This record gives sequence, structure tokens and C-alpha cells, in this order.
Amino acid sequence: MGMTTSRVALLGPGKMGAPMGHQLIAAGHQLTVWARREASAAALTAEGAVFEATPRIIGQTCDVIIDMLQDLTQLAPLLDGPDGLLAGIETPTVLVVSSTVAPGDVRELARRVAVATEDLLQVVDAPVSGGEAGAKAGTLSIMVGGDDEPAAKAIEVLKACGTPVHCGPLGAGEVVKACNQMIVGVTMAALAEAALLAEGAGVDVALMYSMLAKGWGGSAVLNAKHAKVEQRDYSNTGAAKFMVKDLKIALGEAAASSRTLPISSKALQIYQGLTEAGLGDDDLAVVHKYLEQITAE
Repeated sequence: MGMTTSRVALLGPGKMGAPMGHQLIAAGHQLTVWARREASAAALTAEGAVFEATPRIIGQTCDVIIDMLQDLTQLAPLLDGPDGLLAGIETPTVLVVSSTVAPGDVRELARRVAVATEDLLQVVDAPVSGGEAGAKAGTLSIMVGGDDEPAAKAIEVLKACGTPVHCGPLGAGEVVKACNQMIVGVTMAALAEAALLAEGAGVDVALMYSMLAKGWGGSAVLNAKHAKVEQRDYSNTGAAKFMVKDLKIALGEAAASSRTLPISSKALQIYQGLTEAGLGDDDLAVVHKYLEQITAE
């Protein structure tokens, strides 16, 4: 059975959003794009997407609206006012929050927009994992949270971008994403320390990593980042500073259920340290450089 096509809006055609937009167009969806600068949407409009600068019109004309902005503070200015998104909602519409944010913040957003639109705008959280490469290949892991009906509508659209899975009620997708980011951050730091240990002992780092990949030390993080550590190439494919936000979300959610996460707490200190040292705009693999610096002091 073929995929049902919808009128879809994409807010934020950045490193992740733009390739997701290409996948949505390829799947036959009618795509409308909002960006701060029209030039940011040029590659998508060249493929048939429509650029729309007025959020109200997006609300009036789209069935599913995917928010790929960095966080909810960037979404907030688009919602209110006579030309805001909420003013345009006249029929049942789904707002898909695909940025990585705190689960409680998504729930609060859902309450607010439900009141403002008399329940016409329903929120689903659907953060993604797989990086820019996964977005380009259409192989993202997409963690969906929300009520059954709006979640199903979101999943039908998000299938174009990867594998969406309904994880539970609103906020559940963000909880799973927080777990994912904990593992990514801690694993990257452990891989960096392993490189320092190997280097200090005179063992070739590339050889060491190749052996890890064959055993229980193997991981998607190792596969994606080993070459960056080996070559000391910290050019950005995903800024390290964002791990600070992600780990804070995880720790905040844990605190809400009276739990502590000691390993993630230590990882947060490390990523905060490298950000304060001016390395936060480099790739996540720059934790290798940072740990090398602080352990040599």
C-alpha cells in the first residue's frame, strides 16, 4: 500500500531539516517551508516546495507542521499574534516537535496551543536520531510521543524520513531521545579516553578502534566518529555544545522521578568544560582533544 500524501510544512530547513524536506518532497508530499531567510529554503523550492514567510498562512493551509527549529524558544515567536501560526488554525492540524527539548516543555506547549485553538492543533513530539547522514539517506530513527490519532498522522508523514515508532504518550519520544543522547555523549567520551590510553601506550588508535568494532565495544558512535579521532579532524558534523542541553534534559527528567544519573552527570561536566574552553562549536569528537588537554595538565 502506498504512502498517503499530505500538505506538510517544515519549520527550519537547517542541517537536519533540509534533507528531511527533500525526503518529504520525494515521497510526494506538498511541502511548504518557513525559514528566517528565504535563501535557506532555495534548494527545497527548486524541487517544488513553496516558501511561506507568514506562519498564519501555514496554519491555514497545512495538515502536518514539522518543527525542526533548535528549541521551543525559536518556535514561540511564530505562534502568537495576528500573523502567528495559531491564528491560522481552522481545521484539525498536527504540530510535530522534532527538536530535542524537555518532555515537560512539550506537554506545556500542547496545553497552551490546545486552549488557543479549541483543541484543533494537537502536538506530537518526534525527535530524530541518525545525524545529517541519516537525514540525507532517509534512515532516521524517529521517536514519537502523543495521542494515538495525531501520532498516527505524524507517523504517516515521517515515514518518508526514516523509521518512526510510537513510544507512548506525549513526551515519550523526548524521553527516548534523552536516553539516546545520554548514550551518545557517554560513549563518545569513553571512545576519546580509549584513544588517549592507546596513544599513551604506543598502540595505533586506528587498529585499536578496528578491534573494538568487531567486539562488544563496537557501536554506531564508534562507526561514525572513529576517523575523526584518528585524524584529529574536529570539523563540525554536529556541534559538541548541544550535548550540554541534551544531558541537562536527561538529568532534569531523571530528577523529576527522583533518580540520579551519576555517569551522565560526569559527562555533562566534561561537555560543559569543553564548551567553556571554546571547543563547543566543533564536532562532538572534539571531546578527544579536550580530554587530552585536561589530562595532560
